[in-house]
Amino acid sequence: MPSLKDLKIRIESVKSTRKITSAMKMVAAAKLRRAQEAAEAARPYAERMEAVLANLARGAAGSETAPRLLKGTGRDDTHLLIVATAERGLCGGFNSSIVRLAKAHAARLVAEGKTVKILTVGRKGREQLRREWGRHLVHHVDLAGVRTVGYAHAADIAREVLARFDAGEFDVATLFFSEFRSVLSQIPQARQLIPASFDEAAGADAPNYEYEPDEEAILADLLPRSVATQIFRALLENAASEQGARMAAMDNATRNAGEMINKLTIQYNRSRQAAITKELIEIISGAEAL
Repeated sequence: MPSLKDLKIRIESVKSTRKITSAMKMVAAAKLRRAQEAAEAARPYAERMEAVLANLARGAAGSETAPRLLKGTGRDDTHLLIVATAERGLCGGFNSSIVRLAKAHAARLVAEGKTVKILTVGRKGREQLRREWGRHLVHHVDLAGVRTVGYAHAADIAREVLARFDAGEFDVATLFFSEFRSVLSQIPQARQLIPASFDEAAGADAPNYEYEPDEEAILADLLPRSVATQIFRALLENAASEQGARMAAMDNATRNAGEMINKLTIQYNRSRQAAITKELIEIISGAEAL
């Protein structure tokens, strides 16, 4: 049974931990608002761009001169998985849920006889994937020193991906990230970037325009920008999801610390009361013996 001193030290330790988790919760709440606003502001642009590209793609469907980013290489042998996670932990299951989805996708591809290559964005994803999929890692993007993610960072990642595609290193590229829904809900997503894949409903309601120059020329210019735009949106969604998950995790940790303090305080008071009672009995017994 722990002594009174040990219980007191443990109570003070848990109180210190509660202060830290409470402070981290407030910091995450402040960052969440800005990150959520940025993610929500990027959605209409990305969705509208997807609708325009979907409309153009329907017009260029079946054309031999269509860009390679649209029609692909004609093969489905080598897949590049772009796994975007956070640089830091203490955010619940945010990182693990993205990595779990990427691992399941990679395992399915390997079972089908495909070649899998992995490009990681964020230290936590790389750490988790390195244990089982280390030999499949081909590149890592470090954003540890970046305070606010900008379009330039997404453009750099897109250039790396496009350079590898032009070099013939892969046939299909899929992006993994977490879409922010609320503080309690972040949904892992897998989105195919190359060859370009569009929702059948995207752009379906748009009128049939005649483009000048033709669809192939416009797509050749817009598709690389679309890759960067989708990566940028994923990074913004990740930023909001990370702060939301961290806020929820720190809130749970703060409440758990409070409950533990209450239990330890009760145990401390009972032990102290027992020690005092024991001392009184000894004093009374000694006095009666005299």
